[in-house]
Amino acid sequence: MQYFFFVGVVCIIISGISVGAWTTPQQQRATFNNETTAYRRSRTRIAIYSGFLGILSLAISGMLYFKNTI
Repeated sequence: MQYFFFVGVVCIIISGISVGAWTTPQQQRATFNNETTAYRRSRTRIAIYSGFLGILSLAISGMLYFKNTI
């Protein structure tokens, strides 16, 4: 159960870092203007896949937690 929780948290953090969720607006504009479209697509794809895996892992962790508490 804890494995899925930690995997979920790490994947959400990776998703946030790769999409630039924890940057200031000035940093986001500078990054957007200096990167290619292909790199932006690959970065977004990594964010989507890791975010989906993180949500799925957290959901599995929650189901296992409630299954073991009942």
